[in-house]
Amino acid sequence: MRRIAVMPAMILAFGLPAFADDWQTLTTSGITYALTARVLVYDGGASQNFFDDGRTLYEANSGASWGKWWAADGAYCSTWPPSQTPSCFQVAARGLEIRFTSSGGDVTIGHYGDLN
Repeated sequence: MRRIAVMPAMILAFGLPAFADDWQTLTTSGITYALTARVLVYDGGASQNFFDDGRTLYEANSGASWGKWWAADGAYCSTWPPSQTPSCFQVAARGLEIRFTSSGGDVTIGHYGDLN
C-alpha cells in the first residue's frame, strides 16, 4: 500500500511519469524530496540511508560509515569524516532509480530499497 501512496507524490515532485525512460535532472528541492528519509541500494548490495536530520549512513561489506548530506545549488553534497571537504554531485531520477554524477563524469546509480 505504501508504494501506491508514494508513487503519485513522486510524480508531483519530479513532474514526470514515475516510470519514464529518460533521466530527469533534479533541482535542489527535488533532491531533498527524493533523498530525505530514504534508503538507496547500489550495485553490489551496498546501501545508503539519508536521514532527515542530515546524517547519512553508508553500509557495505567493508563496514559502515557515517557522513553528512545536504542539497544545495542543484546538487547533492556530502562530507565523510575525517574530511570536511564536501563532494557534490548532479542528481537525476528515472522511476525508482537515482543517478549521481560527479564533476569528473563518474556515475553511480542507486534504487529505492525502501520501496521494493
